[in-house]
Amino acid sequence: MDRTLWLGPIDRSRHQLVLRYGMGSLHFETVLWYSDVDLPALEAKYGRVVMEQIYFHILAIEATKAVSLRPERFDFGPHGRFHSREFEELWQTLVLHIWAQWRYENDLPDYRGPEFPPLPAGPRLPAVVERYGEPAAPLLLLCGGGKDSLVSMKLLERAEIPYASLGYACSIYGPAGHQHRLIDGLLDHGRPTVRHRQWISDSLVDAPVASLYPELEITGITAAETPASIFGLLPLALQHGYRQVAVGHERSANVGNLVWEATGEDVNHQWGKSFAAEQLIGAYLRRHLVADLTYFSLLQPIYDVVIFNLLRRDRDAALATHSCNLQKPWCGRCPKCAYVGLGYLAYLPPEVPEALFAENLLDREENLLFYRQMLGLEEHTPFECIGQIDEARLAFELCRRRGLTGRAMNAYSAAFPRLETGPILEKYLEVAPDAGALPEGVAQGVLPQLEAGAREAESYIRGLLEG
Repeated sequence: MDRTLWLGPIDRSRHQLVLRYGMGSLHFETVLWYSDVDLPALEAKYGRVVMEQIYFHILAIEATKAVSLRPERFDFGPHGRFHSREFEELWQTLVLHIWAQWRYENDLPDYRGPEFPPLPAGPRLPAVVERYGEPAAPLLLLCGGGKDSLVSMKLLERAEIPYASLGYACSIYGPAGHQHRLIDGLLDHGRPTVRHRQWISDSLVDAPVASLYPELEITGITAAETPASIFGLLPLALQHGYRQVAVGHERSANVGNLVWEATGEDVNHQWGKSFAAEQLIGAYLRRHLVADLTYFSLLQPIYDVVIFNLLRRDRDAALATHSCNLQKPWCGRCPKCAYVGLGYLAYLPPEVPEALFAENLLDREENLLFYRQMLGLEEHTPFECIGQIDEARLAFELCRRRGLTGRAMNAYSAAFPRLETGPILEKYLEVAPDAGALPEGVAQGVLPQLEAGAREAESYIRGLLEG
């Protein structure tokens, strides 16, 4: 099989962007729909070359999914003029870190992605958008519908910082209408100035490529979902003048699931949400695409221990959250549901997890391995966007103090008859202003809330531990 990863032509209409790519004779497509973007109007305003360069980046980051097919060469197709050394460094860094889990699972320690063609000759295209003369619009907050989205939303509202929301539905998570209804259900508890929507249709992630083409010798398809979502929102940011893009990624995203003995790498399932990725993407956007756009996470200074406690301020709204990637809103039998449900059991009033989960998560057979992994009793933690081992241990200890039972609780109690909580609290209650890159105006309104949230968390936790 030809192992050339190729980029195909891009088609666009007013609200639609059609991206084509593939490997050899295999063809794939991603279609992005925007609720309130006029792509031809943006081309008239900023120039066709500027927008084509942005389209190229959206396509190229989407096409990283094809790295999961083990391509050997990269063919830019009709987009060769946008090939630069800086783009190579961005693309290869994303692939190196985000595909570390995939390489680990496929036992490919030496694979580093496809080889790039020679750089094109000639001057670089001047395609950086500058908008310094325009009035600033509210910041744009990405809302996936989970606990981090809720906490981020409320931090901005209590700081009296206006924001618009962007909810996107991807075909890999089920029907788009259902996804947007769930997101709207959470946004009903907030005050976004505008609710933007995006629809994404993907033809590769769920395709039966591995089973129909065994000669590829691969298992699983990995996607750079967070970086792709940031590049994919650029037309929206340009259309509406947003200069700040905020997400809700917390500090645990910076630590991996295991250190791979064969390479010495920190294999991190959620590296795309890490502060390192945030800095990489943010700097690239400002230098090469949109000069006055700032990308940052509101929750980077804190861990989940504080985040779960911040939910206590908005416990009714927590009933509208959803986090499952398999069966929205919750399946109750995957690592994500098991982890978030554990946090709700540990920190929120009992009626919240009781309303969201039909069964005792700590007693479900399907969750026992996940909980052992979270507790550090297996080779690595679950490959999901969840907190660290000590955060899970603390949550189990709080559940034990609240009298909760189940087979997972029995396993925890057997492994940890007594948990030394002092070092855990010292680390995970810390608020680190310098750990992220909050813009000054945002930091002034948000950091005092994070500090207060940490104090409230300490009071609640010590009350349980010492009661």
